[in-house]
Amino acid sequence: MDTEAERSNSVGDQEKDTAQQTTVTESNKLDDRAETSHIDHHKPTVEEMEGAGGLKGLIANPFVFATAVFASLGGLLFGYDQGVISGVLVMPHFMATFPLNPTEKGFVVAILELGCWAGAWFAGYFADKIGRKFTIVLGTIIFLLGASLQAGAQNISFLFGGRFVCGLAIGILSMVVPLYQSEISPPEIRGSLVALQQFAITVGILISFWIDYGTSTIDSDVSWRLPLALQLIIGLILGIGILFFPFSPRWLMSQNREEDALRVLSRLRRLPPDHPIVAEEWREIKATVEFDRQIEREKYPQHINNGAKGRFMIGLGGYRDLFRKGIFKRLWLGCALQFFQQFTGINAIIYYAPTIFQSIGLSGTSVPLLATGIVGVVNVVCTIPAVLFLDQFGRRNILLCGAFFMAISHIIIAIIVGLFEDNWPAHKTEGWVAVAFVYFFIANFAYSWGPIGWVYPSEIFPLRIRAKAMSVTTSANWMCNFIIGLITPPMIATLRFGTYVFFATFTVLMFFWVLFFVPETKGRSLEDMDQVFGDKSAVHDAELMSHIQAQVHEHEAPPVAAVKQERDNLE
Repeated sequence: MDTEAERSNSVGDQEKDTAQQTTVTESNKLDDRAETSHIDHHKPTVEEMEGAGGLKGLIANPFVFATAVFASLGGLLFGYDQGVISGVLVMPHFMATFPLNPTEKGFVVAILELGCWAGAWFAGYFADKIGRKFTIVLGTIIFLLGASLQAGAQNISFLFGGRFVCGLAIGILSMVVPLYQSEISPPEIRGSLVALQQFAITVGILISFWIDYGTSTIDSDVSWRLPLALQLIIGLILGIGILFFPFSPRWLMSQNREEDALRVLSRLRRLPPDHPIVAEEWREIKATVEFDRQIEREKYPQHINNGAKGRFMIGLGGYRDLFRKGIFKRLWLGCALQFFQQFTGINAIIYYAPTIFQSIGLSGTSVPLLATGIVGVVNVVCTIPAVLFLDQFGRRNILLCGAFFMAISHIIIAIIVGLFEDNWPAHKTEGWVAVAFVYFFIANFAYSWGPIGWVYPSEIFPLRIRAKAMSVTTSANWMCNFIIGLITPPMIATLRFGTYVFFATFTVLMFFWVLFFVPETKGRSLEDMDQVFGDKSAVHDAELMSHIQAQVHEHEAPPVAAVKQERDNLE
């Protein structure tokens, strides 16, 4: 706050004049829009006032750029913990310490996802109760405990326990960090932050693969304990770094801390509290919070004043709404998309890449780990087109293209493994062809079902149930992830080439499922979604939100005087 105060004092009369001119300009813009708009009480959004952002917007504001880097740490941690176990499982010293059968090996991997599933369910409660910021701290503390148990494990029980505890933390962080970042960032760069988060996950996987490769030559337990222990560094940076960031303005508003919300917005935007952009964003947040409260008053008046029990019943009622006509179809699509995303076999490769490469003829320890490192590189590089071109080509076309080429990859790998698995030394060329098609599979997943599996569910639900719907679809992803992690080692050991036939079957089913059941959402508003799914929820929500926004703009003003008075007192 001192920095802001000093900067405000040093501005002088010239900036005051500029601010007055800006206010007049914005007022003129409002008048012009009011005369031409067909919607009563229309006010420009913050996006309309500030314009496009992207990378330029990140660099222009160092505080927001730091926020973006911080978001990448959450994704990096998520990706690292996903990928690191694949190399650890094939290291000789790990296998000597923990001689696991295929079922136990599957459970070592899968128990992390089971913890993630549980953590994702708990995250929403803590995010609302203690705030996004302290929930991230809580998740980090839990993660540090789990990572310590993994790195120092002396028996299989400690290893299982550490993996599950880490899973709880990752489930919490995977829900809360993106939520916090979206609420703290300016609207014009929120898309860039989401893209950075997804990109950072793949970077985390890449780093874990190459660290596994680098430590695999150490002739002691350090070879597998060190990669697991390095997670502690990322976790510490995340936990300590969040303390230097403010609370979410939206959470502050939901706690009736309107002055604090304005103070945080002023600090984040590096603008005075009475600046039109800050005032407009404050009103938008106020309207969103009032919208949520109005929905609760309309649907659950009997529970409003019933304390904790009433809040529980309101939350439960929100989940019941997911099973209404129109909404349930959207929920089914979102969960099915997450199901198919996992049953492409992507995490079978991410978790067990070295094991898979050994099964298709690559011998030793270092060669499969080196091939696994290249999987990480392909995954990162091929995620970039999704960030750049997703909104140009649409969701359906990219999903269909990805499913088609992933099916081709699995079928070719299955044929090669089926023909030559009994004598790989005499068919090394065929083995490397199979490896090449593993890379081809990864490339086609990275630009299609990877990012769209998260984008599509966020687009199809009405505002008032979006958070609860997303918690259900996310938990479906983690549960399917758990199943894949559990069944893959026994499948590789017993079905052998049949493993790839299994995943090829699902990728073929995915193609036809998208072709016949998945509507395009590119460029469609919530009202358009109602036409697609045969429901009127989004229309009602839009009308209610429009009414609340008009009321807020007409009757509510940011508490500028109180914030300025506090700033003067600090001076």
